[in-house]
Amino acid sequence: MEKTMAKKKKEKKEEITTEAVLDVAEDQNKPEAEAATPKKLSKKEYEAELARLHIELVKLQEWIKFKGLKVVVIFEGRDAAGKGGTIKRITESLNPRICRVVALGTPTEREKAQWYFQRYVAHLPAAGEMVLFDRSWYNRAGVERVMGFCTEEEYREFLRSCPEFERMLVRSGIILIKYWFSVSDQEQERRFQARIDDRTKRWKLSPMDLQSRERWVEYSKAKDAMFASTDIKQAPWYVVNSDNKPRARLNCITHLLSLIPYEDLTPEPLVLPPRQDEGGYVRPPMTDQTFVPEVY
Repeated sequence: MEKTMAKKKKEKKEEITTEAVLDVAEDQNKPEAEAATPKKLSKKEYEAELARLHIELVKLQEWIKFKGLKVVVIFEGRDAAGKGGTIKRITESLNPRICRVVALGTPTEREKAQWYFQRYVAHLPAAGEMVLFDRSWYNRAGVERVMGFCTEEEYREFLRSCPEFERMLVRSGIILIKYWFSVSDQEQERRFQARIDDRTKRWKLSPMDLQSRERWVEYSKAKDAMFASTDIKQAPWYVVNSDNKPRARLNCITHLLSLIPYEDLTPEPLVLPPRQDEGGYVRPPMTDQTFVPEVY
């Protein structure tokens, strides 16, 4: 009797242990996104954190100016991945004379005849400046490669010369930071459709954007080859998960701030002087001036 009960207890214990192991194995096999789904970020939380980061960005700006730093930040990624929105949030509180955006269009015939990097070199920062490239020389490894806008030799030469070009920039004293914005197939499709439905955003869609949908895998292969050749120690690629735009913006700005040590040099509050006395000045009649109609 006692032996029978002991045997049943042992079998029950083994059964529980087996179930526990299976549960652990099942948890380990769950998709990473599902296993670590972050809590929803409310609009209020997002705006409060963005406001705090804007203050830090102003501090960074003043430090760049004070120390004479030269900073280049590259934003690359899929179409509709959120690069432009992140750039806008970075710059909206900064001085455009210190922090400027470079978004070059299609190269001219003269630019096509130049050294490939030449038109980008003209926009590199001087001391005390930060330049944000909304797409960059990596066009050759992405859209030009996939769409056939460059030859095989030009593409191969880019993969060979780009790491050396970037090492040269870093040796010259430029702080080079590279971000790749990653968006899922489903989320990109949703954003494209939203642009189609919104008349104020249709300008953001071009025939080239639609081609990027049709050639999704080709762009993936081009990105993998680009990373393999240009993810160097002196200027590594940082990937931003951008399926959630608000989180992507906050994560990118926070990371950017962490890469450049800075101190708080925010100017002290100024005291407004009293307005100058009229001193006999008489304003001309308002009828002598042309005003904008007050429609609202």
